[in-house]
Amino acid sequence: MSRHSDTIAALATPVGTAAIALLRVSGSDSVPLTLEIFGGSPLPRSARHADYRDRGGALLDDVLFTFFKGPGSYTGEDSLEISCHGNPFIAQKILEDLFARGCRAAEPGEFTQRAFLNGRMDLSQAEAVMDLIHARSERALAAANQQLRGALGRRLAGLTDGLLDVLARVEAYIDFPDEDLPPEDRALVAGQFAWILRETDRLLATSHYGELLRDGIKTVILGAPNAGKSSLLNRLVGHERALVSPEPGTTRDFIEERILLGPHGLRLIDTAGLNPSPAPLEKLGIEKTLERAEEADLFLLVLDATQPTPALPSSLSERIRGSPTVVVFNKSDLVAGALGATPLAGLPAVKVSALTGAGMDELAATIIGLADTFRQDFGDESVAINARHADALGRAREGLRAALAKLNDNGPVELLASDLRVTLNAMGEISGKIDNERMLDRLFAAFCIGK
Repeated sequence: MSRHSDTIAALATPVGTAAIALLRVSGSDSVPLTLEIFGGSPLPRSARHADYRDRGGALLDDVLFTFFKGPGSYTGEDSLEISCHGNPFIAQKILEDLFARGCRAAEPGEFTQRAFLNGRMDLSQAEAVMDLIHARSERALAAANQQLRGALGRRLAGLTDGLLDVLARVEAYIDFPDEDLPPEDRALVAGQFAWILRETDRLLATSHYGELLRDGIKTVILGAPNAGKSSLLNRLVGHERALVSPEPGTTRDFIEERILLGPHGLRLIDTAGLNPSPAPLEKLGIEKTLERAEEADLFLLVLDATQPTPALPSSLSERIRGSPTVVVFNKSDLVAGALGATPLAGLPAVKVSALTGAGMDELAATIIGLADTFRQDFGDESVAINARHADALGRAREGLRAALAKLNDNGPVELLASDLRVTLNAMGEISGKIDNERMLDRLFAAFCIGK
């Protein structure tokens, strides 16, 4: 018997003391269990108050239970949800009783895996459940919600339908080896290829945005020693995260802290000062700074408004020039007048005082504006693919390019059709249309138990 035919049970809320704990049951035994434990015929989607007694008749708790009739449940199967008091001991005793009555402990992600297997969602929507649980910003939450509601699936369905139309047209000529695609069909197929490639490239371009949503925008704070980088970090974080001293070179290694700024999640990275004549230990810190700069998505270049603008290493200057960067003139409370000259013309510049907080609202608004430029929109929908999607789309694009090359070279239609099938299979992996049990098991194993 398949493990997917078992009736499973798990705690669906975090372990620990709380007001309420929720236990989930899913599978064909949900109805008999509801009758056995609570008596009476279960009314779907209706919460009822009842005593929960174990198999020996001992009262464990008074609970609320709700029965969901398949396929109109989260998993697509008959399901039961039990809300008890959030004492971990009570939840564990109920769970043990469910196991004694024949349930099996759910594996990580097994409820969502069953929802996928039962057609309640495609694979990209199932992954969105995990993104929704772990969303750390407003933008990440919005993207996860849109993917859960099928934004990516709809885009892929349109591409797949276009590919199937092309494949049907091409395969119509396979049974007639003496005939080739006529010019009008060749032009139509080439036009479809161009559109599908363009849309595939657009989806692939959202991969980096997806990384930023899930991991945060890597924001590196750069500047000369004693420019106030650590003070700025503390002001943005809202507490004394980094040591601050009048002595230059206090930060010898990098310090990382996550913050929310408007709708965005940022990974702030405070780095060692860019001293042109560093001591040996400082030199190691500067090397770390340059390493972090290579990985950065956004830069905050902190300048001391009371001092001349220092020169930047040429490699770092080029890196900043091609990236979203804010020039932050710190210690502006100590000077009067306009901003000094920026080391890189055309970059947005803001006057602040990390000591008093002056200018921080303007700085936040400027950072949010730059962070918004990473977003990739498809009309009213925001799409942000993950690494698995990017790998599959990359293979789909290679299949399309190979097919287009054969089309342009008047290659055999059989080989053209073969490339199109490779492309279809790669795109099918994203939505889960292609059966790959090992891949599915690996994907759902990353979920928490109870989901």
